Amino acid sequence: MKTVIIGIAGGTASGKTTIAKKLYHASEKYGSVAMIRIDDYYKRLDHLTLDERKKVNYDHPNAYDVDLLIAQIKQLQNFEPIQKPTYDFVIHNRSDVSEVVQPSNVIIIEGIMTFAIPELRALFDIKVFVDTPDDVRFIRRLKRDMEDRGRSLDSVIHQYLETVRPMHMMFVEPSKIYADLIVPEGGKNEVAIDVLVNKIVNILTKKE
Repeated sequence: MKTVIIGIAGGTASGKTTIAKKLYHASEKYGSVAMIRIDDYYKRLDHLTLDERKKVNYDHPNAYDVDLLIAQIKQLQNFEPIQKPTYDFVIHNRSDVSEVVQPSNVIIIEGIMTFAIPELRALFDIKVFVDTPDDVRFIRRLKRDMEDRGRSLDSVIHQYLETVRPMHMMFVEPSKIYADLIVPEGGKNEVAIDVLVNKIVNILTKKE
């Protein structure tokens, strides 16, 4: 059976994870599914202090360990399990904990730079861009970062204005042109979810 690799891109707090989880649960009826966040592949920054790590631009393609990400995706394609890294947003660094990901019929990969990295983009069978208004995304990010990631109001606003928004305009928004499907309203768009699930099922059940 073919391994279907789905890329989900979009701005910060656009609803990428919600879409990914809905596809995950819908697709697992037809085969095994794995989900990967490219945020877990931020480069290790052990050589920097916490204050220095807070100032790093995490909204640039160079912030990711692309070589490791692509190597591990190819391992999964070759039916080999991987030790996926995990990222700790509180300490602004990769954690010492890894997660075993087993080869699967469907691999869902999501993140803001998913389409902005050409060698990663080339691996996808289906490319989905989640398109949510900027003001909605900012409010969601503000709430998430303060409640879940221990950030202050000032730090979230500063990061958004200094790097998140400029990098969105430079890398994320232009990458929309590579999408096979653009999904407005994020996870609330049930019609788009149904279309994607049907496409996945068609690929999985297609005889070689």
